[in-house]
Amino acid sequence: MENVDVMVLRALTDWRLKGLRAVLVTVTRTWGSSPRPVGSIMALCEDSSVMGSVSGGCIEDDLIQRYTRSYLASSGASSALGEQLDGPPKQLKYGISADEAHRFGLPCGGTLELLLEFNPDALKLTELVKRLETGELVTRDTRIDSGEVSLTPCLAPKALEINGERLSNTFGPEYRMLIIGAGQMSEYLATMALFNGFSVTVCDPRQEYSSGWSLAKVQVTQEMPDDVVMSFKPDRRTCVIALTHDPKLDDLALIEALSSEAFYIGAIGSRKNNQARQNRMIEHFDQTPESLMRLRGPIGLFIGSKTPAEIAVSIMAEVLAVKNEVVLPKEMNVAQAKNLMTSV
Repeated sequence: MENVDVMVLRALTDWRLKGLRAVLVTVTRTWGSSPRPVGSIMALCEDSSVMGSVSGGCIEDDLIQRYTRSYLASSGASSALGEQLDGPPKQLKYGISADEAHRFGLPCGGTLELLLEFNPDALKLTELVKRLETGELVTRDTRIDSGEVSLTPCLAPKALEINGERLSNTFGPEYRMLIIGAGQMSEYLATMALFNGFSVTVCDPRQEYSSGWSLAKVQVTQEMPDDVVMSFKPDRRTCVIALTHDPKLDDLALIEALSSEAFYIGAIGSRKNNQARQNRMIEHFDQTPESLMRLRGPIGLFIGSKTPAEIAVSIMAEVLAVKNEVVLPKEMNVAQAKNLMTSV
């Protein structure tokens, strides 16, 4: 599942822990063209807050209007407007007719079916979010007749399943970014990673850097970077990026990351600095050109970056391209692009 689901679940958990009524909406089936895939979720709170999406926007607007008005009209299990506000889950279908598909902005012939869960249990939501934050893959089973939820660990991602008795939706752990170095560029990169749905940790044992960190929602540690990588246990949803230019901080941490399943491992620096880094690793740490194949550097996509903010944009773009398994042309690689420029 996309990491936005973790954000939706986290927001829903916060609302329910505060005692607010809320609805969890899941796309369970689609026919024809559909703006959002099966398994997509959104959450709607009684205070009109919304997180996530199930369509291009029109169905969200309809759900918000229906349930916000209903919450205002009643404090019970149903409203004077006839909408269910509590009890077992409810199934809805949009786009049954051409007129309805046009009304809700669905593509021609598009139809989708939703399951609405009313006031999901706050403790179960808290447990689910905590397990996702620790890197677990979890299947959430919901009984359609009662709304009762159970959570079970899962070894591999699975497609959503639904029948007359239950809905089974698997949620993957959130994507994580470990940044080595707490300088200015790290703040720009961490900011972009956060709004792209990554959980961000910044590691820098240099107190003059880490003590001045001001960006909220980022975990900051002053442990040695290689120790942090070991405890981080990078998986296929983790990227490790070194931004200090300091071999004492970067090298061992990068070598530790290379022995993991991290989907992206890279370090800032020029072509010359990158080659020097690889030479050090081969000479002093028993690495080989083959073992260093996954180490990216210079990192980022070539967009003519000059400022720290622009360089951070290019790095984030490359991380997202690798995450999304996009094969980029060689000309987009920083080193390749600069080699072409100097050879002209």
